[in-house]
Amino acid sequence: MFRFSLSRCLTSILLLVVLVLIALFVRDSFVRPFLGDVLVVVWLYACVTSVIRCQPWVASLSVLAFAYAVELAQYIQVLHWLGWENHTALRIILGATFDWLDILAYTIGCGLCLVAEISSRAPGPDSQSEQ
Repeated sequence: MFRFSLSRCLTSILLLVVLVLIALFVRDSFVRPFLGDVLVVVWLYACVTSVIRCQPWVASLSVLAFAYAVELAQYIQVLHWLGWENHTALRIILGATFDWLDILAYTIGCGLCLVAEISSRAPGPDSQSEQ
């Protein structure tokens, strides 16, 4: 079940750098709020699968459930209820505002992970025997 995948670890580090750069330097209405959320799910998937070996659908749905839980926490304002709404780091990491587009972005990110896994495992056109 446990393993270490250097390629997935490096992918997760690269995605983290991209996410930090987006957070620091991009101020728009698509890349930062939407594409960033898609990439967060892909990043989490890369992190999980760099240390845990499991079926792609298990990993992707687990990451998706976690992302949905974070969004639900925003909806019910967990930071407010815990008295942590003024903690800048938590507001950045967990977010503060529920948005249905975030749910869509997380779902797209999960789908991308599954498509990438399936396509990387599928035999190529050259692997079929000719009849």
